[in-house]
Amino acid sequence: MNTPKLVIFDCDGVLVDTENLANRRLAEWLTTAGFPTSFEYCRKHFSGRSMVSVQKEIEAQTEVRLGADFVERWNAGLPDLFAHGVEAIPHVREFVEAVRAAGIAYCVATSARVSKMHITLGQTGLLPLFEHALFSATMVGRGKPFPDLFLHAAETMGFAPADCIVIEDSVAGTQAGVAAGMRVFSYHGDPYTDRDGLVEAGGVLFDDMRELAGLVPIH
Repeated sequence: MNTPKLVIFDCDGVLVDTENLANRRLAEWLTTAGFPTSFEYCRKHFSGRSMVSVQKEIEAQTEVRLGADFVERWNAGLPDLFAHGVEAIPHVREFVEAVRAAGIAYCVATSARVSKMHITLGQTGLLPLFEHALFSATMVGRGKPFPDLFLHAAETMGFAPADCIVIEDSVAGTQAGVAAGMRVFSYHGDPYTDRDGLVEAGGVLFDDMRELAGLVPIH
């Protein structure tokens, strides 16, 4: 493949290790609200998704009502949840630095709000590398697995989809990148990752961030 002109990073699970913390809390919240579920179920089905889409799905398929303020309450609790225990994904900083050193454009495009990115990227020291280009699902009409967010990021950064690659870890995100016409590299270093789902979605799989430099020509 050719050297990409834009590298689009997902945030949670690719840059920062938040998925386990978040999905444990989500399972507790949903169970309390009358949708009995487990951490494993949330990890598999809701990773990489916005809370708006999670609420819509649950309320469309069940009688459970999470409340008009569900998303607001969720976001209000994030600073406390991520105040401790958020770490950068091992070796991802080195890859970001290599992309930057090669003069290739890069950005973040995630289901999370910009305020959450400031918390998690801030905790891990990665924020200074990315604050020039933070894209959130709140900026588009449809979140992942739809391609809208990645297309919006590419257009804003000034690149054609075919010249972009996406680094993802969720099935929804991988589907979104493929739907956007981009090549997707899907990280499955976390034991809870849905590896089969990533293969089915069309991602190029890898399980160590140090492998990426060999998969993506950035020099």
